[in-house]
Amino acid sequence: MVRQLVLGAALLIALALFPLFSPWSTVILTVALCEGLAALGIMVLLRAGQVSFGHGLFFSFSAYTVAFMAAAKLGHEALILIPVATAASGLLAAIVGLFIVRYRAIFFGMLNLAISMVFFSLLEKLFPITGGADGKRVPRPTLAGMEFGREQFELWIFYITLGLCLVAALFVARYLTSPGGKALEAIKSNETRLEYLGVSPRKVLFGAYLLSGLLAGLGGAVIALVSGHVTPELAYWVRSGEFVFIAILGGIGGVAGPFLGALMFQIIRGYAAVYAPETWHAVLGVMLLAIIFFAPAGLYGIATGSRRKEGGR
Repeated sequence: MVRQLVLGAALLIALALFPLFSPWSTVILTVALCEGLAALGIMVLLRAGQVSFGHGLFFSFSAYTVAFMAAAKLGHEALILIPVATAASGLLAAIVGLFIVRYRAIFFGMLNLAISMVFFSLLEKLFPITGGADGKRVPRPTLAGMEFGREQFELWIFYITLGLCLVAALFVARYLTSPGGKALEAIKSNETRLEYLGVSPRKVLFGAYLLSGLLAGLGGAVIALVSGHVTPELAYWVRSGEFVFIAILGGIGGVAGPFLGALMFQIIRGYAAVYAPETWHAVLGVMLLAIIFFAPAGLYGIATGSRRKEGGR
């Protein structure tokens, strides 16, 4: 427990100070935090033994909500756009979740993928509405009623995102230690026994799915603001696969894992794209294989000294 607290505090302090010494890293770190939020949602589902290959759906839905609201002049304030877009992704997760939680294992993962790809196709085909493959521009909104230049806006958004990640991580940590979080682990180990205790596995998984969708939506809302542009690529299966990759890379033993994985993912992708532009996907693949075989608890497990994957086989 002490190691976990020290790791979390060290990561938080390092992230808070780094942009002050390297302003160029602000956007990269913000993107990493957004992906970490989506991977945190994947981690919640992995605690129940389920994996989603379609969380790009909620990530992109929230991002496009920000774009549409900004274009329609319904909201030009970042502190309004973020919660509204996150709530919209939560509503979508509730609707999809009513159907998805009936399934398990590969069916759960592939149905999420199928729905996400349907949404991706709609984003590409409905050119007059969505802008097609070109996407939609997101004009820079005000922040607390004030207008900032690009660099100032990016810095403030980074610190707001860092604060949101801290709140989200603390909430998820508390949730995972609550009866609902323990019931998630029961779904993974023996769902039948959970039913014998009078607890509905579907309701437990639905709550986790809703939380997972909200986390992905929060990341999508912020990334739309910091990038200033949204495209259908946000809903593509590759993006959803990246979230799963990050969750496994970071480890699901603690809430700091997805953020460690997201930061490492951005570092590996950045350097691999420079020094091995034709084979950087292979570099990521080798990294994932190394984690699976030699450090199944992920980067979080390495940092805290854990040698096994959370929850066992």
